[in-house]
Amino acid sequence: MRLFAAVWPPDDVLDHLDLALASVRGGPAGSSTAIRWSARETWHLTAAFYGDVPDGAVPALTADLASAAQEIDPYPLALRGAGVFSHRTMWVGVSGDVDAQRALTAACVDAGAAAGAHEDLRPRDRAHLTVGRIRPGSRPPRRRSSRPGRGGPEMAGRPGAPADDDDVATGVARALAVYEGPTWLVQEVVLVESRPGAGRGGGPLYTEVERLPLGR
Repeated sequence: MRLFAAVWPPDDVLDHLDLALASVRGGPAGSSTAIRWSARETWHLTAAFYGDVPDGAVPALTADLASAAQEIDPYPLALRGAGVFSHRTMWVGVSGDVDAQRALTAACVDAGAAAGAHEDLRPRDRAHLTVGRIRPGSRPPRRRSSRPGRGGPEMAGRPGAPADDDDVATGVARALAVYEGPTWLVQEVVLVESRPGAGRGGGPLYTEVERLPLGR
């Protein structure tokens, strides 16, 4: 089973974000085919990625994760702000007790190591929710020139001029930079199975394996 641990925002928090994204998706940048928007059912904050875990090792991983979760008290979070990683991944960030979120992340990573799962080497000190990806090669790169009328900076600012992928990402990220969602209390971490390509639109299909409560 391909597994990861995550914090899943409640429905009212996702409703609020969905409404904010609807206005962005309908704009000139958001409606561009350069963006592949992620499905709502995939919106989560990854705490640790465990990779392919043998079925026989799942109970031990679940037990270690449950013990780790008990050491973290429930804490408040809110979705806030946005940006782009590596000119590709569009994300919405978090505010609230981010130190507690980092502590939970570290505990989830340690639980995976104790159970012999795949070592998660990705930096996860900045919790985020992925809302879309910039499609690579969605259009040929525009050659910039200093000569007027040759597709350089002068042309980029004109109405009707084609926007490249970075322009699209920057426009959407700027529109979402002021976003701030409702606060919720994180009370559990979820162990999730991921099946790449099996979900809506060729995205991943996530199936809940176990919900593990925080605190004692």
